[in-house]
Amino acid sequence: MPPTTPPTGANPHGQAVRERGDACPGALRLHAADDGRLARLRLPGGLLTARQPFALADAAERLGDGRLDLTSRGNVQLRGLSDACAGPLAETLRAAGLLPSERHERARNIVASPLAGEDQRPFADVRLWVRALDALVCGSDTAAGLSGRFLFALDDGRGDVAALGADVTLLAEPAGGTAVLRAGDDRLRVRDADAPRAALAAAEAFLGAAAASGAWRVRELPEGHDLSARLAAALASAGITARPARPERPAREGGPEPQGGPPALGVITPPGQVRAAVSVQPRLGRATAAQWRLLASAGGGLRVTPWRGIVVPGLTHGAAEELLARAAAAGLVTSADSPWYGVGACTGRPGCAKALADVRADAAASLGAHAPGLPVYFSGCARRCGHPQGRYVDKVATAEGTYTTTTGTGTGTGTG
Repeated sequence: MPPTTPPTGANPHGQAVRERGDACPGALRLHAADDGRLARLRLPGGLLTARQPFALADAAERLGDGRLDLTSRGNVQLRGLSDACAGPLAETLRAAGLLPSERHERARNIVASPLAGEDQRPFADVRLWVRALDALVCGSDTAAGLSGRFLFALDDGRGDVAALGADVTLLAEPAGGTAVLRAGDDRLRVRDADAPRAALAAAEAFLGAAAASGAWRVRELPEGHDLSARLAAALASAGITARPARPERPAREGGPEPQGGPPALGVITPPGQVRAAVSVQPRLGRATAAQWRLLASAGGGLRVTPWRGIVVPGLTHGAAEELLARAAAAGLVTSADSPWYGVGACTGRPGCAKALADVRADAAASLGAHAPGLPVYFSGCARRCGHPQGRYVDKVATAEGTYTTTTGTGTGTGTG
């Protein structure tokens, strides 16, 4: 099992105890890398309006290296920024509506089912939850204390982002009108109208339980923590009725089956629907500004997925087919038949000082050499930044110029 970023200590339960401040990069707190400054922009639910992708593409070209890196949390990174870029970048993000609260910009880690509202499978349109929860987080003084790694997952019932190991998960239920709130060992059923407030209550309860240990994530809480008691009190204080929920099971017969993975690539047209969506992936999770603008030209906004993909929603079938063909011609991955499909890599050299190899170049050189099936991920060092969720072929660079190759199991999303 690949490790996440090594903790500075451990509690008696064998879980991480943080003794240093949270240095996770953000839109305002830029990270110094070997290829310049790095900015990580939180995109709650991966949702971008029609004009926001163009603002990001312009910022990438004007201030950075001209590319946009997609992360395993549905966020976007800009690289190659100069020391003088912080002010102009913040101004650009504010103007585009991407920086609603400077105090909370690193706490807005929210993933959501990328196809919500685009097909007949889900039990709830969690885009409404995304907007409500984001506003609640930005309005909470307490929530400003969440680390840049704390994660919310809002699942519309298909089981995709519920499998990502988030700290607080909302999962819509088949009957409609209710959702399961997961936080630590707690499984509680709440009204869907109360779901965003319940998620915020869980996050604030976590901060209270984590105060002594310095934990950044729920799984880092020490043995004997009081999260359950704090959560019950927080929900009662907010006037939210909650009752125990049974462990989630596959959807009922005739309903949607949990996918536990990314949307299929290509044109997605639900049965009996006129509207379609296009699902693509940039090679190794890096899109050029030109590719970004191409997808945004459809005019309905974009959705960045936690699997480093992009969904373009709200298209006619003809427009979707045309856009998919243009995306393929522009070098985007549009089919599972592509040799690039399932191949990922961290930044590696020359962008990362800790990397032992140019993993992107090595990944590109290895195309076609991997048996179909599990995803393949190249890591420049044992930290395995951004590794996939679930089982994958784990290739880690060594100081000898080779790679160790094992089957890894990712537990929870990475640090992006």
